Amino acid sequence: MEQLRLGIIGIGGMGTNHALSIVKGNVPEIQLTAVADTRDIRLSWARENLPETVAVFDDGQKLIDSGTCDAVLIATPHYFHPDYAIYALEHGIHALTEKPAGVYTKKIREINEVASKSDKVFAIMLNQRTNCVYRKLHEMITSGEMGEMKRVNWIITDWYRTQAYYDAAGWKATWDGEGGGVLLNQAPHQLDLLQWLCGMPVKVRAFCHEGKWHDIEVEDDVTAYLEYPNGATGVFVTTTGDAPGTNRLELTFDRGKIICEHDKLLLYKLSESEREFCKNCPDGFRKPEMTFVEVETDGKNEQHTGVLKAFADRILHGGKLVAEGTEGINGLTLSNAMHLSSWLDRTVEIPFDEDLFLDELNKRRASSRKKTDKGIVFDTTGTY
Repeated sequence: MEQLRLGIIGIGGMGTNHALSIVKGNVPEIQLTAVADTRDIRLSWARENLPETVAVFDDGQKLIDSGTCDAVLIATPHYFHPDYAIYALEHGIHALTEKPAGVYTKKIREINEVASKSDKVFAIMLNQRTNCVYRKLHEMITSGEMGEMKRVNWIITDWYRTQAYYDAAGWKATWDGEGGGVLLNQAPHQLDLLQWLCGMPVKVRAFCHEGKWHDIEVEDDVTAYLEYPNGATGVFVTTTGDAPGTNRLELTFDRGKIICEHDKLLLYKLSESEREFCKNCPDGFRKPEMTFVEVETDGKNEQHTGVLKAFADRILHGGKLVAEGTEGINGLTLSNAMHLSSWLDRTVEIPFDEDLFLDELNKRRASSRKKTDKGIVFDTTGTY
């Protein structure tokens, strides 16, 4: 097999972006052979804008059953991610799903079980892991050079969205259509990176404000407090209502501090362990000696094309994925815990009661508003 034959299920904002990128040759080892969508307006777009060799289907399962593809990229509304991935894997088709893995972790355990028994590749589009800054940061943390983590603070408020963004699609920003707001649509990138870099917390206390800045029923403003197994603490703040926004990640360790902001990695390195210095220094106001440096990276940041290239490389040559599909449950665990904490107005321990979460979610789905789908698809290029 010289090229991977790929079908895209869902050609809304992200699916369209992926389709055009592949057609332009940005991922040489992938050939786009089919697309699927349930909306006539998107099927018409596909027939008018994609090569004639690309088959068009009005249902994702029909695409999987058609024999036109070796693999599928799932870019549907979130609730359908696990269902299509399970169907693909069970029918001998490799699967790459957009983030998030789904809406609730109980469902993701089903797909992870299917994936564990399948010989097909299962991946997830966690494209921020391709960013040279986060890759270098991950390398520094896992090397142990910074010592034990003490604190993490991430304010990620540059996900600004207008009301028109939420009004464009009928499924968006509703409990029944999307399953959540900023935690499920924009912040999954940072929630994945948070657990990838720092590990999973054991306690979460969150405050999710629903429809604070927009006419929507789901959260568009979140502040969460985290506690980790070693006693480290964290704060995670995100919103789609701030302009201009901020993206600043600050991590404090026993041997210094790292700040990630404006695509730069700033290292404040202590000459010795802060814990040992604190215990042994006779001067009550003295601080450990410190050096400052801007950390160099390899400068590579391929984003979605990087994930797609790695996906093809794994299937064709046995290479390494950017993110295994089974890892998607981790970031979703964080967002589920934040939602549940806010709904119950109390601290939630991880692991949490997944049945309780689903019960609370279904209460909100039962009264979720029905919106008209305007059929508008925005160009998502450069928005991630």
